[in-house]
Amino acid sequence: MTSLPDWLQGADGAVMPDAPLAPYVWFRVGGAAQWLFMPKTPEDLAQVLRTKPADVPLTVLGVGSNVLVRDGGIRGLVVRLGSGFNGIAVGDDHTLRAGAAVPDAMVAKTAAKAGIAGLEFFCGIPGTVGGACVMNAGCYGAETCDVFVEAEALTPDGQTVRLSPEDMGFSYRRSQAASRGLIFVAATFKGRADTPANIQARMDEISARRAESQPIREKTGGSTFKNPDGHKSWQLIDQAGWRGRGVGGAKFSDLHANFLINTGTATAADLEATGEQARRQVKDQTGVELHWEIKRLGEPMPVSHTVSS
Repeated sequence: MTSLPDWLQGADGAVMPDAPLAPYVWFRVGGAAQWLFMPKTPEDLAQVLRTKPADVPLTVLGVGSNVLVRDGGIRGLVVRLGSGFNGIAVGDDHTLRAGAAVPDAMVAKTAAKAGIAGLEFFCGIPGTVGGACVMNAGCYGAETCDVFVEAEALTPDGQTVRLSPEDMGFSYRRSQAASRGLIFVAATFKGRADTPANIQARMDEISARRAESQPIREKTGGSTFKNPDGHKSWQLIDQAGWRGRGVGGAKFSDLHANFLINTGTATAADLEATGEQARRQVKDQTGVELHWEIKRLGEPMPVSHTVSS
């Protein structure tokens, strides 16, 4: 049993040593966190960050929709944002401010009710506001950067900063700000006026398209690989023969070949090996290199694999 260090004792929020992380990620696999901290408020988190030794690794976990935690678990401090980061409020001039733990779908729903158009695409992203800021999440031709106004974040040493679109440095499925180790606390988005009925109709269309083309009821992690320039990852994986195929209890979805699935018995190693073997085959056959969109966290455990058909 890992003991709590002095800098975590008395922290305001839930603190758990050796905490299994599988229940917190959509794949439902992975090892334990050395220390899992669920702060009640941004102030609680800032206080822990100010006292945490610099050599202790820090990992932030949102809703776990686009994350693969390796079987060896995550060393150091894992922060999972909870109810204290779930606030959402409609502002003036078609703006909306949401806490980092607010589901993207809730952003879309709240905006629709308020007659704020332009945020509909968030209903098709299975993540949170914090994750959307980290990776410039998007779908169906729209991205977070299109509606982003400002974000509030904490630095690794617990200082509060505000970031403009220029500060974020958005590009395809990433933001430069995230590489600085910032922990997003909240973000403000701006849309345009429209009727709630029109907005809801567009959201219904997005949801229907997603249900038809993605395995939304499976244990998955969203898009596995980013789309390379001039290519679609699912097509490359399909052409390489990996649709419906995988390693151990993992496979690529029969419905969408860029979605990894835990069929029920997969380990994190099975899922990662499936992705890596498909990447190598795509590179060998086409010369195109696929880059992971899923965030792989923690340390692996040695496992032997056999390919399933």
